[in-house]
Amino acid sequence: MNLFADREIRRLFAVITGVMTAFFVAVEIVVGMRYAGAALPLAFFCLFLSGGVIAACLRFFHGQQEKMAAAAALIEAYLDGDEAARIDCDEEGELYRLFHEVNTLATVLNAHVQKEKRAREFLQNIISDISHQLKTPLAALNIYNGLLQEEAGEETAIREFVTLSEQELDRIGTLVQNLLKIARLDAGSLLMDKAPANVADMMRDVELHFAYRAKQEQKKLILDGNDDVTLLCDRDWLMEAVSNLVKNALDHTVSGGHVWISWRQVTDLIQITVRDDGVGISEEDIHHIFKRFYRSSASRDNSGIGLGLPLAKAIVEAHDGNITADSIAGQGSTFTVSFLTTKL
Repeated sequence: MNLFADREIRRLFAVITGVMTAFFVAVEIVVGMRYAGAALPLAFFCLFLSGGVIAACLRFFHGQQEKMAAAAALIEAYLDGDEAARIDCDEEGELYRLFHEVNTLATVLNAHVQKEKRAREFLQNIISDISHQLKTPLAALNIYNGLLQEEAGEETAIREFVTLSEQELDRIGTLVQNLLKIARLDAGSLLMDKAPANVADMMRDVELHFAYRAKQEQKKLILDGNDDVTLLCDRDWLMEAVSNLVKNALDHTVSGGHVWISWRQVTDLIQITVRDDGVGISEEDIHHIFKRFYRSSASRDNSGIGLGLPLAKAIVEAHDGNITADSIAGQGSTFTVSFLTTKL
């Protein structure tokens, strides 16, 4: 480190040099007037004394800077993930007191990190246990429903109730799976397996997934984007996020409606947009749609559980992306997912 890069040190040495020079000149004048022969030896003595003072100061400040540089390197190592990095603070002095406080802060931060990690692991384990416990009875109920449907014969009422029961079981199953996914994302235990993926291929797979439903409901899915856009992402998770947006669009679009899935790249920004010409979202609801279990009072989706959009948001943010929504009631909605390619 450059010792004189510090303005205060430069100022100190300027003052020391000025004082020593003034003292030297004053002594030379006084001594020269009374003892002319002693002026030269006295000048050498003063120069030697001045050099010694300056050299001692330089050595002291250089040592202090080396200690600060070593401490800064250890702090950087801690910030890079070395939780055991600590600054040597066994000596006395205000500087070592500061180092001791920094070490104490690092210890406290480690304790908070471990506590938060344990809390997240506990939450994940609890939800995982609940999910595991629910899977078995749900599977059994689905089997019983299948048996009832086979035995129902022509009894229309029984068959209708069994069908409704099966729909509710599917809804519970979806709820459990989405809760588990969100818990894993919240806990930070789910690592995104990022790799370069062609956006056009992903969107075509999303379209294929909803093609049958769109046909049955007489709705049209429209793709629009270049074939050469590539995004560094976890393909399966990102497709899940976009699929939730498309499902939401289909849920809120009437028969004969349209859902557009488009993508584009502008310099280092990649955007994926899902737009529909459905019922739209009211102004008072649009600020709450990414909250878990939130459902608008005007929602047309009676089977929704209010986790699709929050899950999509969590997945996008796990990719360091951003998701926004724009809508006009009665005219449709637009969801835009944006990624900075430099961050991915």
